[in-house]
Amino acid sequence: MNYALQPLKKYADFSGRARRKEFWLYYLCFMVATIIVTIFDMVVGTYDYQYSVGLFYVIFSLGVFIPTLAVSVRRLHDTDRRGWWYLLIFIPILGGLALLVLFCLNGTEGPNRFGPDPKTETVEDLQPA
Repeated sequence: MNYALQPLKKYADFSGRARRKEFWLYYLCFMVATIIVTIFDMVVGTYDYQYSVGLFYVIFSLGVFIPTLAVSVRRLHDTDRRGWWYLLIFIPILGGLALLVLFCLNGTEGPNRFGPDPKTETVEDLQPA
């Protein structure tokens, strides 16, 4: 669970690298939280069926926008690519598929131009001081 919360601890840290485990566990928790917030919107009555969005979902999305962007950029850094590759998201369909492939690739072994290999860090390194 520590890996899933790591991007929230590094809220706006775009430097360094994020291993696949950190990225996908964060994304899994993000998707589960999105479902829970959407259900909450429906129960409370703040969900707009015409636009398929709710008040609490909008607030939640604004709160996690920066950490989601940051962990995505760090994930690209782990594959030795600049964060600007994330702009592929604006290419319909193909951009999202290309990013999915890049996010699934194994990171470069050993240090690269963006920092040391995150797989060499121990669990103790992730614990708050």
